[in-house]
Amino acid sequence: MKVPVAHETWFVPDYQRFGLDWAFAGQTATLALLAAAVAIALAVRLAGRFFTGVDVSGLARLAPWMPFAMRMHLAVSLLGLLSLGFYLSPAMDLQADLAGILLGAVMVIVAFGMVTGWHARAAAVLLVLAGPIGMLEFGFSAVIQRVDMLGPALFVALAGPGRWSADHERGAEPEPDGASLERAVWALRIAVGSALVVVAFAEKLANPELALAFLERQPGFNVASEVGLNVTDLQFIRLAGAIEVLFGLLLVSGALPQAVVVIAGIPFNATLYFLGDVELMGHLPIYGTMLVLIVLGSDPRLRPLVSSMAPRLPPPRSHLARAAPA
Repeated sequence: MKVPVAHETWFVPDYQRFGLDWAFAGQTATLALLAAAVAIALAVRLAGRFFTGVDVSGLARLAPWMPFAMRMHLAVSLLGLLSLGFYLSPAMDLQADLAGILLGAVMVIVAFGMVTGWHARAAAVLLVLAGPIGMLEFGFSAVIQRVDMLGPALFVALAGPGRWSADHERGAEPEPDGASLERAVWALRIAVGSALVVVAFAEKLANPELALAFLERQPGFNVASEVGLNVTDLQFIRLAGAIEVLFGLLLVSGALPQAVVVIAGIPFNATLYFLGDVELMGHLPIYGTMLVLIVLGSDPRLRPLVSSMAPRLPPPRSHLARAAPA
């Protein structure tokens, strides 16, 4: 059974009227599913100690171009959302006023830096700052649910723009080494995985009324009921939220990245059938994350970096200065 994963706030115009209700999340059935999600994530992490993955040379050869791929996913997502009149996510409508124009300009500048790879690290930092800037207009809740876009931004900021970028061509940026890739992938996993957990509670497990309103607007989205299973809308919401939490924990874990990406890709792609271009533009940063994880996870040399729990920090500048003559 496929359980589509979607952002309810993107498709319910008056989502602000629904407040958080933690009673649903605290019910025994919900807690049991959440406990199962944690247990599965721990089991996968443990299994990853004995079986790390499969070497796929065709995918591994794409590793040097992953910063480029991530930049393109971010750029297309930002420009697509802006063309639809949104700021960072379909839950944030841009208005035709000074604030809307300035916020739109931020998205254009970041997209330009990502497409060209010119001062790409600065563009990535600007995208990180776009979150707090957006909170001034849209509040904390709407922006914090877009932490999945923070992950790709940190990936570019830490790994650099990579090949096929203006910065690399003019010699201003080298290709990322193992240590920088490790830090970049770690930040990517933590941010995107955390975003999935936050959204699971904010839009489903701690906000069932919002999820029910979404299902009313999207007939047939409860695919379990559509195929003849006796699954009510509330049961479907509980299951979908728990699966979203599971995917988030698996991304944070970093274990068995190939298997996790293949399995998680099924529900994330299934939503496109129901929700179309809005869902595609909003989920492109997650698709970029999945691409990075499955490609790097297919290279036996880079796979350990993907599942690293604590990335190596760069040496202090004083150490670099002492080591320079050698």
